[in-house]
Amino acid sequence: MNKAVKLIMTGVLSLSLISVTSAESHAATKAKAFKNCTEMQKTYKGGVAKKKGLKNRTGYDKKGKAIYKETKYKAYVSMATYNLNTKSDRDKDGIACER
Repeated sequence: MNKAVKLIMTGVLSLSLISVTSAESHAATKAKAFKNCTEMQKTYKGGVAKKKGLKNRTGYDKKGKAIYKETKYKAYVSMATYNLNTKSDRDKDGIACER
């Protein structure tokens, strides 16, 4: 009986490692570099944010304080996709191609 339990545990551990590996490889292949914001917004209407909770900076007031504004669409959060498209974040607020 002890041998059977070890065999089952080994199988369960193997399956869990396989599923983790495939999830990681899927996430890595999902990141994509886009040619421009028009192309990115076909896939991600609100653009891509590098982390959750970032606000859309629209400019600065006369005292130099940042002005933030709600966007029409919510940004998709993906550090990998953002890193491939940093050129599209012209205002450097951490959200590429927001609208």
